[in-house]
Amino acid sequence: MSDIQKESVLKAFQNRSATRAYDPARKISDGDFAYILELARLSPSSVGSEPWKFLIVQNKELRAKLKPVSWGMATQVDDASHLVVVLAKKNARYDSDFFGGVMDRRGLEGEAREKALAVYKKFQEDDIRITESERALFDWACKQTYIALGNMMSGAALIGIDSCPIEGFEYEAVNRILAEEGLLDPAEWGVSVMVTFGYRAKEIRPKSRKPVEEIVQWVE
Repeated sequence: MSDIQKESVLKAFQNRSATRAYDPARKISDGDFAYILELARLSPSSVGSEPWKFLIVQNKELRAKLKPVSWGMATQVDDASHLVVVLAKKNARYDSDFFGGVMDRRGLEGEAREKALAVYKKFQEDDIRITESERALFDWACKQTYIALGNMMSGAALIGIDSCPIEGFEYEAVNRILAEEGLLDPAEWGVSVMVTFGYRAKEIRPKSRKPVEEIVQWVE
């Protein structure tokens, strides 16, 4: 049974490709998209911070506003079943109210909370040194969102749903548009990445990847 499952997963990964053209007549069911969002929600993140939000942009007028400043999805945004804008938390410092919420979710109180706070402080200040600038903190949060992004795309592929990650857009313009629409507070959140989902309109050329021997080094 395990071999069959492995083959199914590998087949889905081999078939997965950045989809540039979607079939506009095929839409993802509510149940299937709820599954994709649950994969994002259950994704791991550094010290359990979950520094993300997911905007599901189905509004055609808003998609039209984003299209001219989003060259990476210009050929697909009209026809994609779902468009997700992934936001990353700004200023997610260990001593912020945001991190207080992290500890609340973990049920940490009293001495246990103080110990966790000390660990987070050392991690951010000494180990990865991200408290020195707002940009470093934001970049750290963006890195976490890519874990959720990968899980969403991989999980979608396993049930036959196509996707395409989008970094090709004018970040300042997209952030401004979403802020003007009241969809994000630019002091608290910023766009990390976008991703489209749907069903491919045509077959995609076979996947090309480096051989495993070129990318893997065993240390024994």
